[in-house]
Amino acid sequence: MVLSKKLQAALNDQINKEMASAYLYFSMASWLHDQNLDGMASWMNAQAIEEMGHAKKIYSYVYERGGRVILDAIDKPKSDWKNAVEVFTDTLAHEQLVTKSIHALLDLAIKDNDHAAKVFLNWFIEEQVEEEASVESILDRLKLVGDKGVGLFMMDRHLGERGGH
Repeated sequence: MVLSKKLQAALNDQINKEMASAYLYFSMASWLHDQNLDGMASWMNAQAIEEMGHAKKIYSYVYERGGRVILDAIDKPKSDWKNAVEVFTDTLAHEQLVTKSIHALLDLAIKDNDHAAKVFLNWFIEEQVEEEASVESILDRLKLVGDKGVGLFMMDRHLGERGGH
């Protein structure tokens, strides 16, 4: 079964959203690095690379289903934040937008009665649950420790353990 034109277009749009996510997270990493929060910058770099992997996964899927990928421009991301709490607040809000987009894709696959797409998209649904929970946890802890002092240093060090330079 070939992808419907509508689902193919929506998947192409999702590729763009995943790459825009990577671009945003690289921008956040740059800002965090400039603030000497290298551990958080490393975490964001790893997040950006993960988002590019999501885009590639969708890209490959479109071709597996006989579709065509058409890439669009990626908007310039935000580049300045007040503090690390604002960075992770924006990260959570962004992940919530991505979740809505993935849910809309699944709704379209259900409408098309495209069982293969439903199975494929289920992976992304589960991934978004993980993504939001992870960022919410980081944000909650950052709000507890504030934007200065030993607590921030410890959070930075902890997030740096993820890697992703």
